[in-house]
Amino acid sequence: MKKTVLLGTLAAAFSLSTGAALAAAPSDWNAVKATEITLFYPGVSPVEWITKGTEHGGARALKKGETCLDCHSEEVAKMGQLLVSGEKIEPAPIPGKAPYINVKVQAAHDGEHLYLRFSWTQPKSSGAPAMDADNPVKLTYLLEAGSKVELAELGGCWGACHGDARTMPGASDGRTKYVKGASLADGVYYDLNQWRSGENKGYDGHIAGERVMEGGQALVSAAGTRDGDTWTVQFVRKLTGGEGDVALETGKTYNFGVALHDDSSIGRFHHVSLGYHLGIDAAADITAARQ
Repeated sequence: MKKTVLLGTLAAAFSLSTGAALAAAPSDWNAVKATEITLFYPGVSPVEWITKGTEHGGARALKKGETCLDCHSEEVAKMGQLLVSGEKIEPAPIPGKAPYINVKVQAAHDGEHLYLRFSWTQPKSSGAPAMDADNPVKLTYLLEAGSKVELAELGGCWGACHGDARTMPGASDGRTKYVKGASLADGVYYDLNQWRSGENKGYDGHIAGERVMEGGQALVSAAGTRDGDTWTVQFVRKLTGGEGDVALETGKTYNFGVALHDDSSIGRFHHVSLGYHLGIDAAADITAARQ
């Protein structure tokens, strides 16, 4: 018998501290274009490895301004299979772990709020011990404006992935993700929203000199459901917020990346997208049109 399980509901929408009206998601998501992106298992591939030409053949292309997606769009699933096997840049392979996960992304806005909807099929569990027993699934998206973070334009969230961050081989457990030359005042940061299944909670933070999971003022709600093997997670956020929140404007595009911690994983043992662009009433890989 198919069961529907509601997880992670903060509330479909709730009043903002300013007393603004409740946000209302599109009434028919079937009418909103879906873009399928492939998230893959990245192994040990921090930004230092990506930009080191002796180990990564694409480093030369990056220096010429080509994006990771330009080079790898046709082989993302194959990369995941190669890396999850331990054949390349993965010293601690997890037998049975999914090499990639296809996720459908939909976006819309109403002039005040951005609505993001993610859906995917739950892969078979690896059976490995849970790294995060409290949260079988965590979904995160990052936004970056102005391409001020190194590699944000070319490689999405890779600008925050460093070899000395926790869960990397030999790294300190106390070192979180970060960006080089971080400055909230100058816009050198990633805006971060995350939904956690077991905690029934969404997080609104940013990545600058370190990863901060709270303090943002843009996230209105985060909700997730699982219907059989299908997950659906929806975020509602204000177009503008406070410090650490990227202010979204119509007619503009923003660097966009997605990470999915499936199978109770933590840290680098996730699935990630290459770098995409989110447009607000602007042509992009994923476009949020006004509803």
